[in-house]
Amino acid sequence: MKPLLINGEQITTADAFENINPSDRSDVIDRHALAGAKDTQHAIEAARAAFPGWARSGPQERHDLLKKVSDEIMTRSHELGELLAREEGKTLPEAIGETVRAAQIFDFFAGEALRLNGETLPSVRPNIQIDITREPVGVVGIIAPWNFPIAIPAWKIAPALCYGNTVVFKPAELVPGCAWALADIIQRAGAPPGVINLVTGPGRVVGQTMLDSAEIDAISFTGSVETGRVVAEACVTRMRKFQLEMGGKNPLVVLDDADLEVALDCAINGAFFSTGQRCTASSRLIVTQGIHSRFVEELSARMRALRVGHALAKDTQIGPVVNETQLKQDLDYIGIGVAQGGNLRVGGEVVRRDTEGHFLTPALITDTTNDMRINREEVFGPVASVIRVKDYDEALHVANDTEFGLSSGICTTSLRHASHFKRNAEAGMVMVNLPTAGVDYHVPFGGTKGSSYGAREQGSYAREFFTTVKTAYTLP
Repeated sequence: MKPLLINGEQITTADAFENINPSDRSDVIDRHALAGAKDTQHAIEAARAAFPGWARSGPQERHDLLKKVSDEIMTRSHELGELLAREEGKTLPEAIGETVRAAQIFDFFAGEALRLNGETLPSVRPNIQIDITREPVGVVGIIAPWNFPIAIPAWKIAPALCYGNTVVFKPAELVPGCAWALADIIQRAGAPPGVINLVTGPGRVVGQTMLDSAEIDAISFTGSVETGRVVAEACVTRMRKFQLEMGGKNPLVVLDDADLEVALDCAINGAFFSTGQRCTASSRLIVTQGIHSRFVEELSARMRALRVGHALAKDTQIGPVVNETQLKQDLDYIGIGVAQGGNLRVGGEVVRRDTEGHFLTPALITDTTNDMRINREEVFGPVASVIRVKDYDEALHVANDTEFGLSSGICTTSLRHASHFKRNAEAGMVMVNLPTAGVDYHVPFGGTKGSSYGAREQGSYAREFFTTVKTAYTLP
């Protein structure tokens, strides 16, 4: 059994839960300790006790810790990538790529630890000096999702530690293996006891205890809209800082003048890679009428050729859906799309392979309108719908007609349309001739409307959440 990691110690519990491979349900990867409310409170108290010392640690100490973490993740990228593929279901190349991304994130924030700066300004009053500095927020609760089990924890934990905060980390129950490996690496890299604490268990116990605690100063959450609202309400009640990354219903606009090959590559990658289980996935394909028929025909043909199978198989392009609950949700939404008038053009079939896994062929639903549920609600699977529109103006209107605003993309060879779309797309991230999914680690990540709340994640913008600003006046 993999224990909890609290205050630099490994803590076993009476109960445990299994980590099961979605590509092969007979493969029990490991068993993990099931934390209770007392265990979670212990972790919070450890983080609180460790905070004063870590907050006053020097930039070199923080840099060295984060660099050691980065180096070990990079050295073990294939091993950790295989673990990630087994427990989450990404194909092995995608899983290794995500692991490398986690290493890059820690390396970036190792550098940021040495780039901490402030300002010294003259006062409007004579002989007074003003110093503006940034200080750590305190104890940060991190609640991470299952779809990026090492990259998302990395882009939350790395800046938290970089800026002098201590961490209580609750991963999703479906992916405890990568979380344990990451926390273990951080501990062995030299994090003082209590600086990083891992508690594995259900949100209704571990997560709720974190939300109820007066000893947690900030919460960084990525997950569903429904849970995000619960997090927000709890944080507002306690007047604590919080950051939410939630759902998306991301459009990919394809105009008549688009390079068809580019548009097809963007659609396949954005909608179906990582089994479509990305908040930035292109779930709405908005296509103008001049290119619509060719686009749908070619896209359908390419989708039929995609190889669905075991995440570790060399020829697999699309891995399994993460679990049976998510598979049922995907199938339900496909049924809803068809019942409301859509045409299941290709895919949407549960398929059998040599191992018992949650295998679903990528689905394309055509002849949809933007008011259908399939285009209003996040499916979070390998399911995309096509909306036919007259021209660019209608495409932009439909793209923005959503309560979400994470990522928005356009395929066009028109500089005028590309420039107008970048300015007018109602999303936190805009892609031109690129998939809506796929971002760099050194620039801000986040959305608008119902997709995100609070400061941006990643890059130097992460300091806005993980630090507070202090203004000090001095009369010499």
